[in-house]
Amino acid sequence: MNARTIDIGGRVLPLNVRTNQRARRMTLKIEPGGHAVSLTVPPGLARHQVEGFLRRHHDWLIDRIGRFEGRDTTIGDGATLPVFGVTHTIRHSGNLRGLTEALVENGSPVLLVSGPAASIGRRAADYLKKEAKREITERVRYHAEASGRSFAAISFKDTKSRWGSCSSTGNLNFSWRIAMAPLFVVDYLAAHEVAHLTEMNHGQNFWALCEKLCPRTPEARRWLKAEGSFLHAIRFDAPTV
Repeated sequence: MNARTIDIGGRVLPLNVRTNQRARRMTLKIEPGGHAVSLTVPPGLARHQVEGFLRRHHDWLIDRIGRFEGRDTTIGDGATLPVFGVTHTIRHSGNLRGLTEALVENGSPVLLVSGPAASIGRRAADYLKKEAKREITERVRYHAEASGRSFAAISFKDTKSRWGSCSSTGNLNFSWRIAMAPLFVVDYLAAHEVAHLTEMNHGQNFWALCEKLCPRTPEARRWLKAEGSFLHAIRFDAPTV
């Protein structure tokens, strides 16, 4: 992997260039969250060919990166954060101790965060992890019982390449950032991975089972395709795992 930077309309982002022995053409993509750009190239290409490709696609990059304008949010006091699809305004309580709580104040959803101001992002992320674990675990159990299957364990990480996975041994893994998506999307993701306990593929039988468990599967897939990357644009002020 060759790392460099690229200027896209005044916004400088990391550009990760990877040579793929099986690639027949260059492919360009925006990383989830819009924080970096990836370029895959076939072996043996001259530098001027790569630079020419990037120049030809400069307007495309500006358009795609522009879609993240206003979505690239650093979590802090006064920022907004979706919790299961509902936008909450973050309010720092000023107290050094206390739980992070989702409240309604004057008719508006608020996420009340205590502790030092520098830890607001980390505490908000911890709240999302807790909520993701609670909601996903409940829905996995429900769908597993409905499909007559059992799972080994459930874990949560901050993954970017996929929202969930299912191992051959029945271990299910999810991205805790899904706690920012609407509940019907969360339900779909749980059903998707549970369906893999029966069908370890994405064939016709898999999708039929997935829709049986979660009838809103098509709608949820469209939501993730259109909005999922923006959930990765939200930055928390401390490293997350």
